Amino acid sequence: MKNKLIAFVLFLMFSNTASANVTLPNIFSDNMVLQRNSEVTIWGFANPQEEVVITPSWNNESYKVKASNQAKWEIIIPTPKEGGPYTITIKGYNEIVLKNILIGEVWICSGQSNMEMNASWGIENGDEVVKNATNPNIRFFLVPKLTAATPQNNLSGNWTECTSETMKYFSAVGYFFGKRLQEELKNVPIGLISSNWGGTPAEIWMPEEVIQNDPVLLEAAKTRKEESYGPNQPARAFNAMVYPLIKFKIAGALWYQGESNVGSTVYDKTLSALITSWRKLWKYDFPFYYVQIAPYKYGEDHFCGAIIRDAQRKVSLEVPNTGMVMTSDISPVDDIHPKDKKSVGIRLANLALANTYKTNTALVNGPIYKGITIEKNKVTVTFDYSDGLYFKDKKSDLFEVAGADNVFYKANAIIKNNSVVLLSDKVKAPEKVRYAWKNTDQSTLLNKANLPASSFISE
Repeated sequence: MKNKLIAFVLFLMFSNTASANVTLPNIFSDNMVLQRNSEVTIWGFANPQEEVVITPSWNNESYKVKASNQAKWEIIIPTPKEGGPYTITIKGYNEIVLKNILIGEVWICSGQSNMEMNASWGIENGDEVVKNATNPNIRFFLVPKLTAATPQNNLSGNWTECTSETMKYFSAVGYFFGKRLQEELKNVPIGLISSNWGGTPAEIWMPEEVIQNDPVLLEAAKTRKEESYGPNQPARAFNAMVYPLIKFKIAGALWYQGESNVGSTVYDKTLSALITSWRKLWKYDFPFYYVQIAPYKYGEDHFCGAIIRDAQRKVSLEVPNTGMVMTSDISPVDDIHPKDKKSVGIRLANLALANTYKTNTALVNGPIYKGITIEKNKVTVTFDYSDGLYFKDKKSDLFEVAGADNVFYKANAIIKNNSVVLLSDKVKAPEKVRYAWKNTDQSTLLNKANLPASSFISE
């Protein structure tokens, strides 16, 4: 009886000690990157009223906080300019030392399969890229596929250095983005968080209340069909794969998604709501750069892909601090997973370098529809980013015009003063223009940066 009592007392002592231990969410681990020149939040769990002391080696100052009655704590600490490696010591009743930490730029890479796609799936020059991928100044955090009906406070995963092995299974677009950024920013460390799920619609990547409180988004979400390869219910991936990260300071977000929303007529509203909801939770309007979906043979409807591309174009004009890269010139129409992920990552990086970091003054956007002027039977179409407009292979047959009857006919197109002038024998009084308006249309209108124009339809 006495031995049983001693064993029970020891059990209580050990279980109390275990529950008292300071613990951290997995986003804080060895090898992580923290945002430079910033104030970052570090948070975790501990016994109520337990004092937690955080000491980063870059300044060796101690920051103290007490855990709340909910057994949680969080504290804001300043970060220096880029550098490392550093350590962070977190001390309560126990001690945790995080090692090999870098200070640099942190980006989230999210979306569906084209963002998830890694070198092991087969990308252009994949073997060569993997062989030369080792770079200790690039770090990866790969979020596993998880769902939850309510927002979670932690997720699985840990930070790793970029090696041939880790890069092979990480988002290829994310890797090429980070590599270009790192080279251009003169060896500033880059941290990339990949949170993706192939075949998923945008609705699963935003808070449920955003959809529930908007009749248009709710109606669109109700049309989602159950799929065997991933969730279709609003917020299921967001709750488990994004919400646990919202206090982690980021430089910005990359997004490559839209194929699974083909058929939606309100994708511009859906994507805008997603961007706005993420920024609201992170509490700042970070840059959000995304990829326009590529031309592809989508089923019977010849225009559903073009409608999504046009919706993405509108978001880039309507939502501040966003940018879109076009890919119709580097994507075969018979492959929904284009293999050239390097060009996509570099185009995204060029946007960030021009708009966020201000180190790139080159033209980084493809031509974007600006407006039309009509004189009798002639329509002049103007574009932003139109320097050096030209038709690739002299093919100019993707413009169509329509009159009041809304029936579109192919138009003859010529470039004049970096605008496009259209005429059609079949439309005497044109009112509307559309461009690259079939699912498989690969834009042949490019600017001096050899970037393609976006699909559009004039309002």
